[in-house]
Amino acid sequence: MKDLNIDKSISTVMLPARVDSATAASVEKLLLGEVRPNARVIVDGSDVTYMSAAGVRTLATVLHRAAEVGARVVLCRFSGPAADCLLVSGFSELFDVAENTADAALRLKRGPVGDPAGRLHRRGATG
Repeated sequence: MKDLNIDKSISTVMLPARVDSATAASVEKLLLGEVRPNARVIVDGSDVTYMSAAGVRTLATVLHRAAEVGARVVLCRFSGPAADCLLVSGFSELFDVAENTADAALRLKRGPVGDPAGRLHRRGATG
């Protein structure tokens, strides 16, 4: 589900309850549809009750694509097992994560604080 903030220049994408191997492709398609040059996107995980490694990979793919086109993506409102999945995988250190949508919008308005995508291995890289 996609929604727009009051600030029309920032898109908000609501994730489904499960982000796993069964839903990862559709979630990736939805998110990548919002990732355009200079886009600003909030990914709201408030409905996510389960996230698998496939879900984390989907978010990593979106982060890579955003870096390629100069878009910014901020995750917010993940809790419970979904937040644990991001934390345990170490991906919470790579993504820009905000507590709520208001904080996410402020981060997007302020501009980048660094390039977390640069810390991910590039596709095809070894090591």
